[in-house]
Amino acid sequence: MADENVNVVFKLYCLTVMTLVAAAYTVALRYTRTISTGDMYFSTTAVCLTEVIKLILSLGMLSKETGSFTRLKSAIKEHIFFSPKELLKLSVPSVVYAIQNNMAFVALSNLDAAVYQVTYQLKIPCTALCMVLMLNRSLSRLQWFSVFMLCGGVTLVQWKPAEATKVQVEQNPVQGFMAIAIAVLCSGFAGVYFEKVLKSSDTSLWVRNIQMYLSGIVVTLIGVYATDGESVLEKGFFFGYTPWVCFVVFLASVGGLYTSVVVKYTDNIMKGFSAAAAIVLSTVASVLLFGLQITITFAGGALLVCVSIYLYGLPKQDTSSVGLKDTEKESKQKLVTV
Repeated sequence: MADENVNVVFKLYCLTVMTLVAAAYTVALRYTRTISTGDMYFSTTAVCLTEVIKLILSLGMLSKETGSFTRLKSAIKEHIFFSPKELLKLSVPSVVYAIQNNMAFVALSNLDAAVYQVTYQLKIPCTALCMVLMLNRSLSRLQWFSVFMLCGGVTLVQWKPAEATKVQVEQNPVQGFMAIAIAVLCSGFAGVYFEKVLKSSDTSLWVRNIQMYLSGIVVTLIGVYATDGESVLEKGFFFGYTPWVCFVVFLASVGGLYTSVVVKYTDNIMKGFSAAAAIVLSTVASVLLFGLQITITFAGGALLVCVSIYLYGLPKQDTSSVGLKDTEKESKQKLVTV
């Protein structure tokens, strides 16, 4: 496909935006769950609304890609209404991503944004393992070394977590860490599964997004009913929403779309390469907004995580993907030299 011939500048642009969105999303979500005044909103409705916005944006991008309403209508009929098997296939990551997104709210209600950002990088070794098992890819010795280094860094961060002095709500660090663990497993599996689906056919990225978000809306609506059904009926779907909550939903929507772009045009694991900068930004914001007190173990662990992410990317700096088979390397040699 011609649109896959993307240059390095475009990839850097995507990863830069991903970094800023990831850091801002984490800090803003933490703020709405611990600092923001007023009635607490329902996190399940925020997750559901995010899926709706993603669907609308994807429809707009598909409309632009097809170029006319007639071709847009034809594409929707072919890939949505007449492809129940494809919808069922994309419902798998929809369910997993729904769980992951809800776990993010639980985690950031109990852990500081910087601690969350560092610990969440366990998704890198989880994703790497899924890539080895599901895509038959291999990792170099340096990459495996960096994976173990990352795990060691996260262990240091959790050994004596930094405390936020300006947060007055009750928190449960154990519950927060368990939520991150579930989110990490979901992120690794769903990301690689979606990448496999994307790269197994020439179907448009935006068509795949629409298929996934349609299933996502159904799944998250079920989550709203099962978790907060009575309260939502009594107080309303948008109860407790503030400009900050709307900002969180917006960031989650944009971040989801950019994640799809990065997976399609580079590699799923490359999402993690921007994490080092996101960790730094989140830490600075946490110190300023939440009064985070940096400990030696936290600083050392965060440094190990950042270095491990850098080392993980070194072997593949000159390619557009990580751990590809020899046949895939040969077929994409032209892209590397552009």
